[in-house]
Amino acid sequence: MSDEITDNDILIAADNGVQDSDDLNVSNQTDEMEDPDLEMIKARVKEMEEEAEKIKQMQNEVEKMAHSTPGLLALSPEEKMEIDSRSIYVGNVDYGATAEELEQHFHGCGSINRVTIQCDKYSGHPKGYAYIEFADKDSVSTSTALDESLFRGRQIKVVPKRTNRPGISTTNRPPRGRFRRLLPRLHYGSYRPMRRSFRRRSWYYPY
Repeated sequence: MSDEITDNDILIAADNGVQDSDDLNVSNQTDEMEDPDLEMIKARVKEMEEEAEKIKQMQNEVEKMAHSTPGLLALSPEEKMEIDSRSIYVGNVDYGATAEELEQHFHGCGSINRVTIQCDKYSGHPKGYAYIEFADKDSVSTSTALDESLFRGRQIKVVPKRTNRPGISTTNRPPRGRFRRLLPRLHYGSYRPMRRSFRRRSWYYPY
């Protein structure tokens, strides 16, 4: 009697099979719902890796510029002024731009000696402007025709580089003339100039 399989046992086994199948379907649906989140995480990790690679490349460019700086420092003031006269300032440069792209943009203006993208010396991030040194002065006037042209979707500013004359500085210079009198007198900290008080000595006159 105990070895016989009843109809009730068959129904219970069938119900269990259906339940297991339902659990499996729910599990598959849960996995499918989690897949988009996993893909987003993978995409974000990939973006972070690409950004880290770009920062590493910019740092390498900064190091290359640092190694080339001593040669510029060894130049005389007259030689620096002569180089400035053959150079231009390029403003509003896209932060992701490279020296090769800038050289290609100004290729038709003349032979280019050097392209310098200014970067922050601590973070290595570009500052948004660059200097381009040409082989001759005529290329400077030719390159100004590209002022307000589009470079990487941004309108750039192109002007001749300003020559820094040695010994002339406009920073940290006090105002001249009557404007000096308008400056308030500052007292540092809680210190105040002490005034010496004088009190007359009282005298007693007897009758």
